Amino acid sequence: MKQQPKNIAIVGSGLVGSLLAIYLKKYGHTVTVFDRRPDIRTIVFSGRSINLAMSDRGWKALSEIGIEEEIKKIAIPLDKRAMHVVGKPVYFQKYGHDGEAIWSISRGVLNRRMIDLAEKSGVIFKFEEKVWDVDLPEAQLYTGDTEKGEWQEYKFDLIFGCDGAFSRVRHKMQRRSRFDYSQDFIDVGYKELTIAANADGTHKLDANSFHIWPRGKYMFIAMPNLDGSFTCTLFMPFEGDVSFESIKTKEEAKAFFKINFPSVDHEIENLATDFFKNPTSAMVTMKCYPWTYWDKVALVGDSAHAVVPFYGQGMNAGFEDIYALNKIIKQYGDDWEAIFQAYQKERKPNADAIAELSYRNFMEMSSKTADPKFLLQKKIEKRFADKYPDKWIPLYSRVTFSDRPYAEALAMGDEQEKIMEHIMAIPDIEEKWDGAEVEAKILGML
Repeated sequence: MKQQPKNIAIVGSGLVGSLLAIYLKKYGHTVTVFDRRPDIRTIVFSGRSINLAMSDRGWKALSEIGIEEEIKKIAIPLDKRAMHVVGKPVYFQKYGHDGEAIWSISRGVLNRRMIDLAEKSGVIFKFEEKVWDVDLPEAQLYTGDTEKGEWQEYKFDLIFGCDGAFSRVRHKMQRRSRFDYSQDFIDVGYKELTIAANADGTHKLDANSFHIWPRGKYMFIAMPNLDGSFTCTLFMPFEGDVSFESIKTKEEAKAFFKINFPSVDHEIENLATDFFKNPTSAMVTMKCYPWTYWDKVALVGDSAHAVVPFYGQGMNAGFEDIYALNKIIKQYGDDWEAIFQAYQKERKPNADAIAELSYRNFMEMSSKTADPKFLLQKKIEKRFADKYPDKWIPLYSRVTFSDRPYAEALAMGDEQEKIMEHIMAIPDIEEKWDGAEVEAKILGML
């Protein structure tokens, strides 16, 4: 479907903003991207990023625009979890069927590559240009050095807000009547830490695994980088007995790592240094509606639906927004009002579903991964899914290795959970879990 060329602004040069720019450029539009921050390609990037886990939905959006192979060069496939449980040797859990993997990518490396690709396709980037105000009906942006200083005015046909959880564009939309908005912080924060490569550039831990140290109220994860290092993230309550607040000195940090994460004790000096060098960041679930204003303005990615990172789907969900938007453009051509209406109706229920799933996964990873009853339930589910792959697709696979709607994954997951409640209530389930009775009961309930 051809479109009349429009003059389009995108606010935010992050992953979603740069990918959207590449898509819109393909239709022959003039695309200008504004970002209040400096060009990420010119600065040292560190301290605030969880490595990204690209899964099927993300790859599908990249493949549609022809850049999937280019991006695979900067990613590492992880086909399993490596669980580091206290007092046990490391054990591995395969993610899915053979060939199914999530891909570890450094946020900084990916963002730089995406901006390069967007620029190459003719997108204009304006860095260190802060957007202070948006005139929604007129699709006008006002930028300037300071809020009180002189502003420059830009007129566009359309504006896309891709400026993250604390979006300037959404902030303006929030002042409209009947605009729903909520934000919900969890009381756990995160801090980025690094495990350096070996002297010869190899990885200190298995390079094709997503490493997890589950410890109940807190948790440590590590994802590999191409240079042999690992980007690690410590998730921990802000306040309380074991918390970011309770560790005050480098000695206390070293003791904390030594006791709780013995498998990385060769890195304790670095980890303790990073602990005080890098900021502690908060995590928020942000929901709003509507995502669009007339045929003028639309929110995409985190500015419409920020989620906590415990399903590794934040970027994937944002990229899927763009894939869906592109499909809808092909359907409606130049009718931007119809495009925007269809886009928000299709994506909102799915955004709510992945927000719910991500929050539940946070509860699960922090408290249940060490609970024997929970582990037994997972074991029963896995055994049944392996035997009847057409009858039982695990929830994680539905979210990560499928492009079916998130809302469907949530609904099917809830159905499976109801069945498992009955199964776990069978007397002496610990003895019978792999027997014919359990199997027959699940088949009967499906």
